[in-house]
Amino acid sequence: MAKAAKKPDMPSINIGIPDAKRAAIAQALSRLLAETYTLYLTTHNFHWNVTGKMFNTLHTMFMGQYTEMWNAVDPIAERIRALGFHAPGSYAEFSKLSTLKDAPAKPPKAMEMVEILAKGHEAIARTAREIFPIIEAGDDQPSADLLTQRMDIHEKTAWMLRALLED
Repeated sequence: MAKAAKKPDMPSINIGIPDAKRAAIAQALSRLLAETYTLYLTTHNFHWNVTGKMFNTLHTMFMGQYTEMWNAVDPIAERIRALGFHAPGSYAEFSKLSTLKDAPAKPPKAMEMVEILAKGHEAIARTAREIFPIIEAGDDQPSADLLTQRMDIHEKTAWMLRALLED
């Protein structure tokens, strides 16, 4: 597991979650943030670089997907801050925390883009499931609600992308 989230210089926090559990939750959410941002960047890259017969469909679909993830990173980062920790915000930190690979240097063909994105959304859904027990152990309902929403979105998006891959 990556290094623990850094605790800012703040007054003590008493929101009903012990310090150690808050730290574990913040670290778990930092991974979710890093993976979401990594997939956001890959999706935006593919939006710019998609070509082929399905250009318009995929260009528009990718824009909707990267916009959704762009709007998701702020609530995740703000939850980490509400727990009393710094949110990671550099490519270096994201690359250490994320299990997702960076976008390929050379843009792949359109359907390979779709496959990469489907797998990325599945990976984030798995990450959310993996970190759910940490959040439940901290009795952290706001973070659990955030995770539930993210799982739903990533699972549906993966399904829609997989549907494009069928003959």
